[in-house]
Order: sequence, then structure tokens, then C-alpha cells
Amino acid sequence: MNPRLAAARALAAVLSGKASLNSSLPAQLDKVDERDRGLTQDLAFGTARWQPRLDLLAAQLLQKPFKAADADVQALLLVGLYQLFYTRIPAHAAIGETVGCADKLKKPWAKALLNAVLRRAQREGQELLASMERDPVVRTAHPRWLQKSLKAFWPEQWEAICAANNAHPPMILRVNRRHHSRDAYLALLAEAGIGASACQYSRDGIVLAEACDVRGLPGFAEGWVSVQDEAAQLSADLLELAPGQRVLDACCAPGGKTCHLLEAEAGLAQMVAIDLEAKRLTRVRENLERLQLDAELIACDARDTASWWDGKPFQRILLDAPCSATGVIRRHPDIKLTRQAEDIPALAALQGELLDALWPTLEVGGMLLYATCSSLPTENTEVIAAFLARTPGARELDLATEAGLRQPHGRQLLAQEGGHDGFYYAKLIKIAASRG
Repeated sequence: MNPRLAAARALAAVLSGKASLNSSLPAQLDKVDERDRGLTQDLAFGTARWQPRLDLLAAQLLQKPFKAADADVQALLLVGLYQLFYTRIPAHAAIGETVGCADKLKKPWAKALLNAVLRRAQREGQELLASMERDPVVRTAHPRWLQKSLKAFWPEQWEAICAANNAHPPMILRVNRRHHSRDAYLALLAEAGIGASACQYSRDGIVLAEACDVRGLPGFAEGWVSVQDEAAQLSADLLELAPGQRVLDACCAPGGKTCHLLEAEAGLAQMVAIDLEAKRLTRVRENLERLQLDAELIACDARDTASWWDGKPFQRILLDAPCSATGVIRRHPDIKLTRQAEDIPALAALQGELLDALWPTLEVGGMLLYATCSSLPTENTEVIAAFLARTPGARELDLATEAGLRQPHGRQLLAQEGGHDGFYYAKLIKIAASRG
């Protein structure tokens, strides 16, 4: 299959609200030649990254918008525009190959339209974009609701946040303490000719000078190292783990933090890791097996404690709550297409429900670490403030890290170009059992 067609079909599912790229792209990648899979992935993710900007440009070039049934043609046009403005693909190839895909969509009428619009974009696109730069959606390539939210919450940092969201993320590794120190693994990378440096905040983190195939990393198959962003790595030390503790990792998939907690403290009495969907636990199980670690995996709704909790209290709980994922847009740019403003209050309500449900499973004196990969205080410090206000037995603890910005509650890490993702942490201690 033509990589442009594969990318467009994956994107069409996203534009139609039926899927994310993580779910729609793999099936399309299976249909293209192996040599074209890298290009297909770049076309899909790159088009999603710049979609807010490209969509407004397309609106200027089209006489009327596409019908809902023609999301595939719309996606194909956006893929064509992405090639013209953000790749080194020659214009004649970008236009010709993209237009030719219309036949495969069984919409031959679209060929003339795509050809005319893409050729006009080639002639006038840069001038049109320049004339639209005053619009912050065009300038930042973020949907209007998100651009406005970031500007309101982070008036000094919002443009830097948008720039970091649009940048390609670095490849960051987590060294397995059970096998090597970070310095020892940095020496192994140097011997292998792989440029790398230590992360600023995570004691286990290494940022690579260039992304590479994990199969080329020393000892990857043996579990010496994993791929995980620096911000996500902070949870292991912030939880203050100790031998003999019973630990819960709620909402655990894909399992990076579960594994890191087990690497960081070999003497844990038990690790229970739960997630809502059984199929998501497959990835968790694969990560545990590669790293030769063990955890009890349970597919369930964490809020329904009667269905999964055995009544034995946990000394530590990590709640990496479902969220808008606005802090990891650079890794999942289709968030710009799939997330809407009205999702945020609903997510904040869910986060509060999870805190309320899990709190009774924590023993008195135990700690709960609340985390999200969101950049929006609505899901972070405001959720913690509301929980503390309604939970007399809960107190907040300081976080032992200089990463991020201190908030009324917790710390907010904002996405950094070349550095960590956007993330949030708050740590709570249970000083008394809830009065029933």
C-alpha cells in the first residue's frame, strides 16, 4: 500500500472520532512495505502534529468543507499539505503520489480537487500561512480551546509549552538498578558509540543524543534498560519505597512505572497492578517478563474496590490517573484532534472518584502519590485541593524534587524541548482513618 494512503486511512479514523493513532495506525502499517513504514509513521504523526495549522490552511484553499463521509479525502489532503510544508519530499512527488491515492479510496472525483488544491498550496501556501500568523491556532498549531487554556493557566510559559509540544521528543532511557548504575550504563553506551547524557532530575534517567532502535541498546533484551520519559521516572523515588511494603499501582498500563517500582525496591512484599482493560495488561505482562519482575495483575475498575481488593491495606499507592494527556502531546500529537474542552471537567470528576475509592485501601501512615501527564491545573492541583477539603484524614507532603513548578498543591512539570514531558505529582499521607 502507498504510505500516503496508509497514513490517510489511519488519520481518517482519528478525524472521524473512531480511534487514536495508536489504535488505527498499526493495522495500516501492516499493509505497507517494511521499507515504507518509517515514512508512513512520519506522515501520520507529522500531519497530526500540525493539523490545527494545516486544517485552517485547507479551509482557505477549499471552496467548501468536506462532508463527514469524506474524512478520508480530507485526511489525504492534510497528508499532502504536510509533505509540502514539513518534509523534504519533492513537491511533484508529494502532489502526484497523494492525488493518485484517490483511486484507492474509490473516489475518483477527488483527484481533480486534490490536484488543484495542492498545486495552489504549492504556489500560495507560504503567503497564506504568513497572512494567518496572527491567529494563535496557526502560530502554535494547537486547537483553540487548548491554546486558550494554556495561555490562561500559564501566561508566561504557554508559548514555550506549545513549542515543546510541537517538537520531536527525545528518547530517554531508564537504567535498571538491579543490573547497573547509571554511570556504568553510560559507559556501556559510550563503548557502543551511542551518544548519551544523564538526565537532570531522575537518578536512573539517560537521554540519548539521537533516537535508535532499542535492539541496538546494550542489554535491552536482558532487561538492563527500558525506554521511559524522565518525568515518569520520578515516581519511584517520590514514593519512598522500603522492604516489606505492599504497593498498589492503579491504572498501571503500559507498566513502565510498575516495573520501575520493582526495580527500585527489590524487597517489596507485593506489587498489585490494576488497569481497566485486560488487553492493556498484555503490554504490562510483556514488560515484566523482559525485566524478570513479578506483579499481581488485575483487570478491573479501580473505583470498584469490592471487586478486587482483599481488604489488606497498602503502605504505598501510585495513582497515575486517566487524564487529558496534554503533557505528552509531542509523543501523541493526535491528542490535538481527539481531546475536546468538555472532556476536562469529566476527567477531573473521574480523578476525584479514583482518589475517594482508593483512599480507604491505604493504611494509616501510608502514602499515595497522585500523578497525571496533564499540563492543566484543572486535573491536577485543583483535584488535590478538592480531595483534601473533603478528606479530613489526608495531609499533603512535600515532594523531594526540584523538577517543575511548585503549585498550591503538588508540582507541575511542563514539557521541555530536549527534556522531560509535561507531568504532575502530589504526595498525600493518611494521618487517620476516614470516619464512617
